[in-house]
Formats: sequence, C-alpha cells, structure tokens
Amino acid sequence: MKRLKPSLVFIFLVMPCSLLVAFTYYPAIKSLFSSFWNQGTSRRPSKFVGLENYQTLLADDVLAQILWNNALYALVTIPISIGLSIGMALLVNSKIKGTSLMRLSFFLPTMLPMIAVANIWLFFYAPGIGLISQIMQYFGFEPINFLGDASTSLWSMIVVAIWKESGLFMIFYLAALQAVPANLKEAAKIEGASGIQVFFDVVLPLLKPTTIFVAVNALINSFRLIDHVIVMTEGGPNNSSALLLYYIYEVTFAYRDFAYGSALTVFLVALLGLMALFQFKILDKKAHYQ
Repeated sequence: MKRLKPSLVFIFLVMPCSLLVAFTYYPAIKSLFSSFWNQGTSRRPSKFVGLENYQTLLADDVLAQILWNNALYALVTIPISIGLSIGMALLVNSKIKGTSLMRLSFFLPTMLPMIAVANIWLFFYAPGIGLISQIMQYFGFEPINFLGDASTSLWSMIVVAIWKESGLFMIFYLAALQAVPANLKEAAKIEGASGIQVFFDVVLPLLKPTTIFVAVNALINSFRLIDHVIVMTEGGPNNSSALLLYYIYEVTFAYRDFAYGSALTVFLVALLGLMALFQFKILDKKAHYQ
C-alpha cells in the first residue's frame, strides 16, 4: 500500500483539522466556559456565577419576543422557499425554450452578496421614493413604510430571504430531479398515471432526501441571518424585526456583555442542534433513497 507524502497529509488533513479546531471547536468551548462567569471590568475581575446567565436568559422578555420573531421567520420562509425551489427546478428541468436563461435568472440572487441584496431591497422599500411605493401611488394607494412599521418590518425581510434563498435550493432540487430514473416515470405513465400523479407518487418521494438536506440548511440560515437586519432595520422598530443572531451581536458588541452573549450563543447552538436532530429523525424515516 502506497503511503501518502507528508506534504499531502499536511495540506489535506492537518491544515483543515487545524482550521476546524481554531475557528469552530475552540470558540464553541470558549463560549460555553465564558457563559458560567460574569462580565468583568478593569476594576472588578470576572468571577464564576454558575447558571446565573442562563437564569437571566430564561427571564429575558426581549429574548422571548425575538424567539417568536425567529420562529415566525423560519415557519414562513422554509416551506415557501422549498415550494418555490421545487417549482423552479421543475420549470428549468423541462424541455421548454429559454431554460438556460431561467436558470441564470433564478440563481442570480444567490450570487449577490448579502449586503448588496439588502441595499437593493432598501431601494424597493423606501417610503415615497422606492419602487414599490411608486407603483402603489400609480394605482392610487398610499405608500407604506415597510421597514419602519412594526407590523410589516419582519414580513418585508421574509420576502427578501425567500427571494434570495429559493434560487440556491433550486440547484439541489434540479440535481435531484435529473437523478430520478426515467423508467419509473415511464412505468407510471404506462399504468395510466397523469403528470400530476407521477410527480406526487413517484418524483416527490424520491426528492425527500434532498428536502431533508435543504430543510436543515434553511433552518440554520433562518437563525444565522444578521446582515439584512443590520442594513435594513437594525432590529427595529421596537425589536419587531430583530432575530436571534442579531440580538447576540447586539448584546455582545453593542452592550459589551460578553458573558451573557456567550450564554445566548450556547443557547443558539443547542437550539439548532435539537431542531436539526428532530428533522433528521422524523423526515429521514419517510425518505426513499432508491
């Protein structure tokens, strides 16, 4: 058996593992350790407080509102993004003309940087002078301050997230559709199944592994969004559009409370881990891999 050269071992094994430890495992362990201490100052060193930061977390009314915002954000963006991405994948996988242009158009929002996307939609949402306001005024409606109104700010960000993520998920579904055996669809059609029946009875069950992967990634994305919040609303008005990662950023770097920020970070990691485990356990049992 031929042994790998030490240089290749270093490049393909040691370096990736070192980066993983340095930028993933060490910060996670450091956050967990820091969450059991209070915030020290130049005159008062930090001391061990046990679960005090987690008790503060349980009594945090702002956190409760933000968790509701994040839950609503995830419950709306994930199913709509998955549904749209499947529809777009079916469309670009068909034999109609212009599928190459459609693929580019659908995937283009995904290639744009998050900050650029947020600034584009700021122009759309700007009250009075924005594109949406001008269209509303043209049809006789009063313009709405989408990002400045507590009842519309979160929904406005949800629209942006769906617009940006659907194109990315479309790529995964397109690859999955192209891997579906043609003989299964042909056999179903010979048995008299319509196109809709072929999709729901043959194609859709074979897309479930892809749906599990997409759903888990969409869930993680919904809890790690921060760029759009900073650029578009800064969590306002009155925390109506604040999400969990933005709240962690605000507590840690704006209020300089690193101890409570560490506790919030541990809470976020644990929450995402539990939800991802639940998704894998529930959905994986109903997935067809062959």
